[in-house]
Amino acid sequence: MRIINNSIQARDIKNAVVTIGTFDGVHLGHQAIFKEMHRLAREVGGETVVVTFHPHPRQVLSIGTEKLRFICSQEEKLQKFEESDIDNVVIIPFTKEFASTPSDEFIKNYIIDCLHPAVIVVGYDHHFGKNRMGDFEMLNNLGQQYGFRTVQVEAKYIDGVAVSSTKIRNFLWVGNVKAANELLGYPYSVTGTVVLGNQIGRTLGFPTANLDIANEFFMINNPGVYACQTVIDGKTYNAMANTGFRPTIGDREEGDFIIEVNIFDFDGDLYGKRLKVWFIDRIRAEEKFNGLKALKAQLEKDREEARKLLEN
Repeated sequence: MRIINNSIQARDIKNAVVTIGTFDGVHLGHQAIFKEMHRLAREVGGETVVVTFHPHPRQVLSIGTEKLRFICSQEEKLQKFEESDIDNVVIIPFTKEFASTPSDEFIKNYIIDCLHPAVIVVGYDHHFGKNRMGDFEMLNNLGQQYGFRTVQVEAKYIDGVAVSSTKIRNFLWVGNVKAANELLGYPYSVTGTVVLGNQIGRTLGFPTANLDIANEFFMINNPGVYACQTVIDGKTYNAMANTGFRPTIGDREEGDFIIEVNIFDFDGDLYGKRLKVWFIDRIRAEEKFNGLKALKAQLEKDREEARKLLEN
């Protein structure tokens, strides 16, 4: 996969089959678009091109910044593009000045003049340009004017739910990771640096890796206990994670949200290392117990429940 940051690099793309978007999560709906792009690229003897933006438009335009969260980071997004066998990724720097570009000018200046597309493929609800005024009808008219085909991919439904990044974010926000994973097509994950905690978990027989994660890349806002998996030195380990405020221990101020992971059958030093954790299912809500003994008894039950969920 080639990453393109300027129009000169794009000149040698042949019969470009292009899609445009932010692609947060690179979910099953996005993957359906990529599948159609590959089919069309074979048909026209061309290359697939994803045009995306960095930073995310909402970060620049300060839309919904009070709970601005993303399903995946830019690096994870690029990895998903590569896993989807995309040939080229064009990354357009998103600025407030760029945001004021009218929809038709955006397509003309950034897509037609730079990529000379054979086909442009978009999703069922795609909008683009200033104030998101551009839509498939506008794109189709431009295609007739400038000589490219336009293809609109229908919504992808899972159990009657149309897949979208917004729906996935909403599921994750309330902790329904199982529903989110069904729409993503893979388990939701977070990556963070393991930092030193107060080590109370170790005294209970449940040592934890405390993760330092940038807030905008942790979608789960509902405190609870989750069945998880992680990979250390190439080996997959089952685990359970607690997200929240540790009310039984009482060492966290309001708003001081933590993510701590108990890794089953692992004994080693992870401090300072980067750890990726996949969230598989929710076990229960976070609770305040009557002392550490009661907390330990519940953690033992949680571990057994997590093992059962992960076996399935």
